[in-house]
Formats: sequence, C-alpha cells, structure tokens
Amino acid sequence: GKMDRRITIDRQAETVKPSGDVVKAWATVAVVWAEVLQQSATEFFTGFGEAETGSIIFRVRYHPGITTADRVTYNGNAYGLKEIKEIGRYEALELRGEVLK
Repeated sequence: GKMDRRITIDRQAETVKPSGDVVKAWATVAVVWAEVLQQSATEFFTGFGEAETGSIIFRVRYHPGITTADRVTYNGNAYGLKEIKEIGRYEALELRGEVLK
C-alpha cells in the first residue's frame, strides 16, 4: 500500500559502566514500514526571534508502547515525537515529530 518508507523507532536507554558513569544511548525498538503524510519546514516566532522547525507525520501499523519519549529516524534525520494518535482500534498510529537539533 502507501506504507513504502522504512523508519526506525528508537528509545533512550541508560547503561551504567563499571566505573559508575551513566551513559545514555538510543536503542532501536522497531524498524517498521510507514507512510509519510506530511513533511514541512515552517518558520515560527519564538521569544528569541525566528526559528525553523522541520515537522513530519508518519502513519504506521499499530505498535504498542510507543511514547513521546521515543524518537523516529528517517532519511538520516532524527525526529522527536510530539504527538501520537491512534487510528481506529489498534489499527494504526500517526506519529507527529519535529527534527531534533
């Protein structure tokens, strides 16, 4: 169908080294097929002036446990998830993300 793009869903994990240091790294949760619904680079005004944000919406088959703490990697860019909408009853998810800087 329209789900013709591969995306990776990552979750931040903490590992404790033998020295006691805590290391944060992104670990892959799933690699899934997705449909890119909307992709845009918009400018908006912030308290510090203009800023540009790249936002994107992916539609994927339902996958339990995805949260806004996760991120999506697509086309060499990492997108922080800002919103997750369930479509139907356990049918699909819409993941709205913004480029992480």
